[in-house]
Amino acid sequence: MKYRWVLKFVLFAIAALLVLSLAVMLLWNWLVPEIFDGPQINFVQAIGLLALSKVLLGFGHGGWGGGYRYRRQAWKKKFEQKWEHMSPEEKEKFKNSFMGRCYRNKSREKMETA
Repeated sequence: MKYRWVLKFVLFAIAALLVLSLAVMLLWNWLVPEIFDGPQINFVQAIGLLALSKVLLGFGHGGWGGGYRYRRQAWKKKFEQKWEHMSPEEKEKFKNSFMGRCYRNKSREKMETA
């Protein structure tokens, strides 16, 4: 049963690769020769172009810039440093302001009574 999901994932990944490569080929052959007088490409070259763009620009994680994960870690570290230097009163004030912004009043009342 577990292998069915793996097979479905592999088939989906292959189908996605084929569809994306076809889209790259069609867009390239439609735009590049018209705009830049460049060559047309075939399907295999479109797969290579798609792979090259993924390597250079990243696999959904922001590419060379570090992306979301890096920014999140930097924000978390900065927040933890600020939190350490807050007094207990400042921490309580921050918690209350956070609860007011992020939770509805009913949820806030439940949290305060708990």
